[in-house]
Amino acid sequence: MTELAPMDFHPRPRAGEARPWAFPAPERGTLGNGLTVLRCHRPGQQVVAVEVVLDAPLDAEPAGLDGVATIMARAFSEGTDKHSAEEFAAELERSGATLDAHADHPGVRLSLEVPASRLQKGLGLLADALRAPAFADGEIERLVRNRLDEIPHETANPARRAAKELSRQLFPADSRMSRPRQGTEETVAGIDSAAVRAFYEKHVRPATATAVVVGDLTGIDLDALLADTLGAWTGSAAEPRPVPPVTADDTGRVVIVDRPGAVQTQLLIGRVGPDRHDRVWPAQVLGTYSLGGTLTSRLDRVLREEKGYTYGVRAFAQVLRSAPDGTGAAMLAISGSVDTPNTGPALQDLWTVLRTLAEGGLTDAERDVAVQNLVGVAPLKYETAAAVASTLADQVEQHLPDDYQATLYRQLAATGTVEATAAVVNAFPVDRLVTVLVGDAAQIAEPVRALGIGEVSVVAAE
Repeated sequence: MTELAPMDFHPRPRAGEARPWAFPAPERGTLGNGLTVLRCHRPGQQVVAVEVVLDAPLDAEPAGLDGVATIMARAFSEGTDKHSAEEFAAELERSGATLDAHADHPGVRLSLEVPASRLQKGLGLLADALRAPAFADGEIERLVRNRLDEIPHETANPARRAAKELSRQLFPADSRMSRPRQGTEETVAGIDSAAVRAFYEKHVRPATATAVVVGDLTGIDLDALLADTLGAWTGSAAEPRPVPPVTADDTGRVVIVDRPGAVQTQLLIGRVGPDRHDRVWPAQVLGTYSLGGTLTSRLDRVLREEKGYTYGVRAFAQVLRSAPDGTGAAMLAISGSVDTPNTGPALQDLWTVLRTLAEGGLTDAERDVAVQNLVGVAPLKYETAAAVASTLADQVEQHLPDDYQATLYRQLAATGTVEATAAVVNAFPVDRLVTVLVGDAAQIAEPVRALGIGEVSVVAAE
């Protein structure tokens, strides 16, 4: 038998020294036309991300035309004074670029991603879309039809229907926040190209806009590119719009959106709380994550693992609109779905979790897991230029300093268990929560009434 020669193994690689990480700091400047620019050089990121933040909030939409901001946002990529809609799409494709846009309460956002080697072409197309959008009658009519086709599908989606009802319940009827972000069938049907152009001309201008550019800028004269593209966009000077205060009614109550025969009940439990300008925000983030931010959080451990009521329940805070003077607000909510027969027991156990949290608090282990998941994996979250650009644009929309995200991670790491407990208990008081249930009212109404968590009313599903 032949003896095998000894094998030489390659040395096992060893872990290197951990390098300190911080969220990247942008450089801030202003173009001659008044456009604010934030740039962030990210070596190796050959796909450059550009975010443009427009001061065109939903509460600026004319009465009866809810959804015009959304139609305008979608129409930015549907032709300019240089290209038809088809030609514009072809130019984007030839550049390897994508251009998306959406409207939300703070304003309208355009998002461009383009290879660094074709940044000039991509910025040129973006500038054309902002400078001279065509808003052709036929394209606007098509976008309106598409939006009208989407609305019935959204109404049929239990999660979307619950979100719509919660907004209607929390905010006054005359508040834009009480109504669907992208409009209703009645308001969208009244939108035409004249309405879109009027909204554009009144609210879209470089003087109140910000562009965020993130990626590998090695060898790129960004100042020259911006001057030739976005710098050619002109418009009248104007002061940013004042931010109206957010008011909400979080009197504890339950609203059932009746879906006869539904085999599951969609839960959405919420109220309005402080935004990121409040000093409690870091502790609230930690506490909310410990309550329902992941599969190992307390809500999931009880409702999913122990009781088997659901595939998952999440707690979260979503900024609605932000302002440095404290008039901003965030939606604090718990969402998930449970099988219809266990709707009552699931809600009872959920309230028990909240009461137990108020009585006994979070554990140090829960706090440590939250810090590790939120802070420890942050470098992975921001591996792409698009992720960095989106967060910087969020900071612009929410009137936050450029170093906010970096500061937040330091604050999260320094927040203790007691602080996180107090913040999450204040965020979800058991007697100040509006509960929306989308499900079969005939089966779930009486068990829910028996819980005593608030007056129960039933509305039609539409």
